[in-house]
Amino acid sequence: MGGGGRDAAPERRPPPLVPPPDGEADAESAETATESGGETPGAPGPSSSAPWPGPPPLPPTSCGAPPVPHLGPGGAYGGGPPSLGGCQAPFAPPDPTWSQPMAAPGGDEGGAVAGLALDLDLELDPEPDPGELEAARAAIRAIDPHELLRQDEEGDTILHVLCARGLRVPARAVAEAFAQWGQLELREHRGKTPLLVAAAAAAPGVVRDLLGLGADPNGTDRDGRSVLHVAAQLGLPRVLQAVMSSGVPVNLESRNFEGHTPLHCAVLSHNASVRGGGIPPPAPHERLRCVQILLDMGADWGSQDVRSGWSVLHLAVGEGNLTLTRLLLRRPGAQRLVNVTAHGNTPLHVAAALRGSPHQDGLIRLLLACGADPQVRNLEHELPHALLPHGPHGEQLRLLLRSRPRTRPRK
Repeated sequence: MGGGGRDAAPERRPPPLVPPPDGEADAESAETATESGGETPGAPGPSSSAPWPGPPPLPPTSCGAPPVPHLGPGGAYGGGPPSLGGCQAPFAPPDPTWSQPMAAPGGDEGGAVAGLALDLDLELDPEPDPGELEAARAAIRAIDPHELLRQDEEGDTILHVLCARGLRVPARAVAEAFAQWGQLELREHRGKTPLLVAAAAAAPGVVRDLLGLGADPNGTDRDGRSVLHVAAQLGLPRVLQAVMSSGVPVNLESRNFEGHTPLHCAVLSHNASVRGGGIPPPAPHERLRCVQILLDMGADWGSQDVRSGWSVLHLAVGEGNLTLTRLLLRRPGAQRLVNVTAHGNTPLHVAAALRGSPHQDGLIRLLLACGADPQVRNLEHELPHALLPHGPHGEQLRLLLRSRPRTRPRK
């Protein structure tokens, strides 16, 4: 920032981008860094075989908003170097983690669900052209590390910008430099790392590259959302497939600040797309793919929302979402989870309490066929049939529920 009567700070000269010949140090750069009193970022510098040394000492000053830089000599940003203090998040080994995908279940439950398992082999982006990648690396090596690491007033680096635009080749070249300096977890003002930005931009190739370079798959933004939460919420199955194909262990049961796992987010996203009301693309079948991929990765579909206690089956039934309910009840262990209660209510209670849903009859019959117990009482001591609407249709379903024997013993 400029100041009227303040003395100008001594000019900083960037370090050389390649080691000096014969191992001689750049005495002038070293002297400038020493006099400035700057502190070296926490990440260790690269090895002697690296194309450039680690980033030089950077003082804790603000920086101006950068444009997208031209990846050529001389850099692209003006102003002083950015502050890196407090930008990195330590990695914690996730538990539980995904390691091997579960085989998609067989069977034919009709319609979109029946063909879903055949449609999950999503094509990922091809590997970048080696010549283009090498040219991008050469361009990056010509840029001052100060400029690459600079953050604008919203915390974005050039890597965030490239990830947001899905520009895989330059993003990978820049990410390789960031990884070398241990700076892949730099966060913008909403707490998003480059990985989270790439996920939200529907850039599966960039996501896979970042994970391969060591980006933390369990890092979260200020709302507690991991890369899985972002992809599930936005309905991006190719991003989930990129995470799965990377082989990097990832926590499937992490919860955002609303208490939702990625699977909860995928179910809520599909519910919203089925409900309509101006929900933007992707289409419902893309969002349904997200549910299937997370299930195949081993997500616990019996986990319950922290606030409401609802499982994903409660959420699907409560929306009158017959397609999604069918998908969930095809999973192994459905009979064990179909009677899970949330504040005393089973999914059958939820189905009986639906109003105005054309799928109420189908949902109730499907739940009963999968072992739902019509004799379970909720906390108000109500049986499911007591929650049915009045009228001929409700009476017909009430007779159906009353005629069904108990399907499990009381505990």
